[in-house]
Amino acid sequence: MSTLTGKVAWVTGAGSGIGQAGAVELARAGATVVVSGRRAEALEETRQLVTAAGGRVEKLALDVADKRQVTHGAAEILERHGRIDILVNSAGTNVARRFYKELVPEDWDKVIAINLNGALYTTLAVLPSMRGRRDGLVVNIASWLGRWPAYLGGPAYAASKHAMASMTHQLNIEEGVNGIRGCVIYPGEVATPILKSRPVPPSAEEMARMLKAEDLGRTIRFVAESPPHVTLNEIVITPTWNRLILGGDDIRLAPERR
Repeated sequence: MSTLTGKVAWVTGAGSGIGQAGAVELARAGATVVVSGRRAEALEETRQLVTAAGGRVEKLALDVADKRQVTHGAAEILERHGRIDILVNSAGTNVARRFYKELVPEDWDKVIAINLNGALYTTLAVLPSMRGRRDGLVVNIASWLGRWPAYLGGPAYAASKHAMASMTHQLNIEEGVNGIRGCVIYPGEVATPILKSRPVPPSAEEMARMLKAEDLGRTIRFVAESPPHVTLNEIVITPTWNRLILGGDDIRLAPERR
């Protein structure tokens, strides 16, 4: 029997990148996976990948920044399956004009709404059913930039990911007594579509040095397959050639001197 047989996993941001890879791996482990995101065509691609891997998958188009859509989406999953065992918050974004010298409040609001508020809305939506079963797992995909201060992401992205980490630890403090576990994963650079939002997107050669989405998919599966008495509070995973320390042709580790 597969390790996650009988489990139901909800993965946000599942139309591409880490969310997509996580959905595939959780399905390979036996879970029924509900994939959500804003783009129906991207979710269909994920559905096909999960099906090709022999998994069970359902699509749920929604915007995690919309609390009503999240509430309705969670209720729909619970009505169909009666449970949500695993929540993976992988929905995330950033903006090109991200530094203080050019950041506008509207872009700050967009990043916080998706990266942080969206993760909160989904977590609040699944917690009551998890408490009722005294079992559940929430995996939050943060960033290296949510673990250590760094220049690259800008203030909105950094704030959202640091706050997501704090939210995860608070979940363990409050809900561990109810059998609910939280894990925050801090990836270094991953070759995913979000890199296109950088002021200077990396080249194919530089992306080849990075983690792959599949690396994070396997990490998510590892967390999900850990026994209920084990909480992996946080995981840092980086490329061996870590450009967030070494730098690169397309990224700066500090602003230009004047």
